[in-house]
Amino acid sequence: MADPAESRTRGRTMVAGVVWNGLGRGVPLLLALVLTPILIQQLGLDRWGLFTLALAMVGVFGVFDFGVGQALTRAISERIGTGRGDEAAALVEAALGTLLGISLAVACGLWFFVPVLVDRMLQVPPGLREQAVGAMRVLAAAAPLVVLNAALWGVLAAYQRFRAANLVTIPVNLFYYLGPVLVLLVWDSLVGVMLALVACRLANTLSYLWLIRPLVPGLGLRRPRFTLVVPLLKLGGWMTVSGLMTQALLYADRFLIGALLSLSAVAFYATPLDLVLRAWILPVAVAQTLLPAFASSFATAPASTAALLRRGGLLVMLLVLPACLVIVGGAREILWLWLGEGFAEGSGRVLQWLGCGIFFSCVAFAPNALLDAIGRPDATTKFAAVQAVVFIPLAALLIHLVGIEGAAIAWAARAATDCAGKLVLVARLYPPAAEPARRLALPMAAGGIGLLLLLPVQGLAPLLAAAGLAAIVFAVAALRVLEDEERGRIGTLLRQPRLLLKPGAL
Repeated sequence: MADPAESRTRGRTMVAGVVWNGLGRGVPLLLALVLTPILIQQLGLDRWGLFTLALAMVGVFGVFDFGVGQALTRAISERIGTGRGDEAAALVEAALGTLLGISLAVACGLWFFVPVLVDRMLQVPPGLREQAVGAMRVLAAAAPLVVLNAALWGVLAAYQRFRAANLVTIPVNLFYYLGPVLVLLVWDSLVGVMLALVACRLANTLSYLWLIRPLVPGLGLRRPRFTLVVPLLKLGGWMTVSGLMTQALLYADRFLIGALLSLSAVAFYATPLDLVLRAWILPVAVAQTLLPAFASSFATAPASTAALLRRGGLLVMLLVLPACLVIVGGAREILWLWLGEGFAEGSGRVLQWLGCGIFFSCVAFAPNALLDAIGRPDATTKFAAVQAVVFIPLAALLIHLVGIEGAAIAWAARAATDCAGKLVLVARLYPPAAEPARRLALPMAAGGIGLLLLLPVQGLAPLLAAAGLAAIVFAVAALRVLEDEERGRIGTLLRQPRLLLKPGAL
């Protein structure tokens, strides 16, 4: 009988998870890219800037699951890996019941805080004040759905049911982008847009519950056993603080720009930032697949865990570097084709810097997943706090000196620092990962330097030459990360691609 921990780290299992998680985020992204110019035209710059801030608030909601979603993934995966999967039902019941109560209290607090945010912290034009308050209050009321969805996804991830989860999520997420466009055709209000988004969140909740019932026999509505929740909250508490720090670092620059400059400046900065953050679909797809595998194997199969970190980190780099090269090299052209001359001029340089930073931000997902799996989110939390102390004031200073481009420079510098620091942390806290972390540093540095060198290059031919050279240098560095057997296998597959269809090829 195969060892459960080993079976959950097999190549085919990992690849299937990455593909389905990528499709779950990538398919809606394609629609979002098409619909964004339409939404900007329907809303106007000020309301679009307000819309991006509202979506940032939704992102903040996710931290109020107190890390229980990821803690559930880790706890259930660890039990499956050690043959104790029958303990999952009571664990899930306790977690969902506790989160529902906490999130309802959070929603009430956010409801009353919204007017303060709109009136005192943001430069909202008087004519938009009523829409702004109403729209953000609608989203505040949806906080419990956001929190429950994170926990329910954590359960599905623990059982590695990525195919089923994404098959029900894709249609809902498509409407998450299409719904606002349709609503604005009949109701020209941000409140209607937010109601459409809340309906999507509710559909997600119901579909996840439907999928989980057969996986967790005996799951019902009983009084939660808080003795089971305490370990999750203890671990998840660190994940929550880490999430709060991450959200603060991710979205603080938008609010700084809104406070120091204008809502129009927020739109010119947030739009390219939202574009590059779409690249997260790739590392998130990898990280969501890695976390349950890491949690099942780190204690009993350290060699498999270390190899999985090395392959996972390198896979992220291979997936995101080509997109980053295109973004940095063709930032102005991309924005001109997508949103017109105004955004190309106002946001082109911003997009270039963000394109450099997103490479490092994506790579950081792999070591972060291992740190969570071994139960050390406290380390990432403390590291995020140090980053906040350094980079939020730096962003404010650079915004004051050079405007929104300064915010992009600070964001890119923080992303590089975060990635390098997490590789160091995982090497120190999980010794079997020290060697793969060291080996990953070389291609990571090669990719980052190659992107930075594209910044001053002008003209199509020089850009193509520079991008090609950067790709070659990265490829050479990446090959050094692979084992001899892996290099030989890749060479064979390149010569005979049909072998990919055979069992065991991966």
